[in-house]
Amino acid sequence: MTECRPNSIVEYRAWLKDKHGVTVDKRVENHFKSVALRLQLEFESSTFWVKLINNLKNYHEEFLVETGYNLFTSLERPRIVTKPFESFLLKTFRANILENTGWPEQPIGGWVLPANWYSRVHDIVRTCLVVKYLDGVEFVIGKIQHLCDQKGLHCEVAFEAREEGYYAAHVNVQQEFEIPRLDWDTERIEAHAEIQVTTQLQEVIRRLLHKYYERNRERVTSEKDATKWQWEYRSDEFVANYLGHILHYVEGMIMDVRSRQAAADRRDLVQHSPTGRKP
Repeated sequence: MTECRPNSIVEYRAWLKDKHGVTVDKRVENHFKSVALRLQLEFESSTFWVKLINNLKNYHEEFLVETGYNLFTSLERPRIVTKPFESFLLKTFRANILENTGWPEQPIGGWVLPANWYSRVHDIVRTCLVVKYLDGVEFVIGKIQHLCDQKGLHCEVAFEAREEGYYAAHVNVQQEFEIPRLDWDTERIEAHAEIQVTTQLQEVIRRLLHKYYERNRERVTSEKDATKWQWEYRSDEFVANYLGHILHYVEGMIMDVRSRQAAADRRDLVQHSPTGRKP
């Protein structure tokens, strides 16, 4: 008999119980909140994070000298937040079911279950650094990678460019954490904190469309349905997705204008140099 694929969070909860004996109840949710809080507190006090925060002003000034433009929109301390439990459970749903191309077999790396899901879900703890322009994204990521090397930490970088118009860079920094177990003993695990690096324009669109993206990720669609929105110009998908793409294009054009202006300035320096050469 072919195993029925869950098509909703409700069906996924039932599948976890029937297939793996995992009852997602208040006890599991409260344990998640305790673990998330512990991850947040340990990451906030880590030497890596403290050093990164202390370096932000230096990065800002270095970028300004190199490019003539500000790096950050603000030098206020970024907030570290924890993922809500329902969003966390949704992420395991996506890993086990929605994005599992080998269904009904387990996904690559195995099923994401309570025994491993605090290590497998990389954004339980996350923060966001907002830069003004597109070239600031790669600049900041390079600084984070260098700091990870100094601290002996492993990090993974993913430049997200999704069909639905979402653009951001995610840096997952891996550290060792001590977390509570369900029996209230403790254990040490390797877990991640996610640092998103995005631009000012993309942060605006992300805030506007965050709830829409969350709802859309819960949908189980066929390949035909997944491509239909490009022709449904009255749909929410059409408006939301193309708005993200348009803003990313605008950011690229801003970078092009900046490059052209810099080239024109260099030509002016050469023309006004007494020797006719670049000073």
